Amino acid sequence: MKVFVTGATGFVGTAVVQELLGAGYEVLGLARSEESAKKLIEVGAGAHRGDLTDLASLKIGVKAADAVIHLGFVHDFGRFQEMCELDKEVINAIGDALVGTDKPFLITSGTALFSKDGMTTEQDRSVNHPHPRVATENAADDQVRKGLNVAVIRLSPSVHGEGDKIGFVPLFIKIAKEKAVSAVIGDGNNHWPAVHRLDAARLYRLALEKPFDSGTRYHAVAEEGIELKTVATEIAERLNIPLVSLNSQEAEQHFSWFTHFAKLDNRSSSEWTRNVLDWNPVHPTLLEDLKSSYYFSERR
Repeated sequence: MKVFVTGATGFVGTAVVQELLGAGYEVLGLARSEESAKKLIEVGAGAHRGDLTDLASLKIGVKAADAVIHLGFVHDFGRFQEMCELDKEVINAIGDALVGTDKPFLITSGTALFSKDGMTTEQDRSVNHPHPRVATENAADDQVRKGLNVAVIRLSPSVHGEGDKIGFVPLFIKIAKEKAVSAVIGDGNNHWPAVHRLDAARLYRLALEKPFDSGTRYHAVAEEGIELKTVATEIAERLNIPLVSLNSQEAEQHFSWFTHFAKLDNRSSSEWTRNVLDWNPVHPTLLEDLKSSYYFSERR
C-alpha cells in the first residue's frame, strides 16, 4: 500500500513516515522545498513537490496513493482562524480527489477543541463549537457525507518528545523564560492530555490497518490529563525562576494569544481507541520528557 502523507517532514509527520516505512508501507510525502524532499528520500520515502496552498498538486498526490494521512497544518497563530479555514479547503480538495474510491482518509484534529467539566471521549462532537479549529472536524464530516472512508485522529494538546519545537510545552517554556516567571492561571488545576510522538505515530498506522466506520474519531491520548501547575512547577525548578498564580486580567498580559491554551481544561479519554486498535502507549510520559535535558537545552 502506498500512503500519501501531508506534513510528512513535521514533528509528528516524520514519526508517522518512519512508522509506516518500518511496517513495509510505501510512503509518498508532500514536500514544499528541496530540503524537505531530500529528507524524505533519505529515509526511503518518495517526495511529491507541493504545499497546502497548491490544491491541484495535492489532488495529484492523492490519486497516486492508496490511502491518505493528512497531518499538515500551518502553525501561524497570528493568523490562526485563516489557517483553520485553509485546513478545511485542503480537506475538501483531498476529498474531491477521493470521491468514488474507498481509500482510507485519516484527518488530524485535536482534543483541545473541548474544554469542559468531565472527560472528553471519542464520541464527543463539536460541530457548533466556536473554536476556529472546529473547521477541521466539520470538513471531515463533509467528507463522510460525500461517501468517503474517513476517520479523524485527535492529537493531545501536548505531543511531546525530542524534536518538539513549536508545541504547547516549548511555547510555555519560552514564555516563562521571557517573563522570568513560570505562571498558571488561578490554582493551575486545569488539565492537558499528552502523548509521545512515537506512540501517536503507531496509532496512525493501527488506524490505517483496521477497517473503521466512516466518521470514526480516535484519541491519541496517553495521559488523560496532567495538571498545568505540575508542568509549571517543573519548569520553574528547571529554570530556577518563581512559580506564580495569575488572575484572568494578568494572564492576558502574560500569555497574550496563548491564554486560551494556558487555561485549557481538556481531560480526555482514549479508552475506546485503545480497545478498538489494541493501542498501548509505551514511550516516556510528559513529565519524564520534561525531566530530561532536551526541553531546556540552549541548543534547541
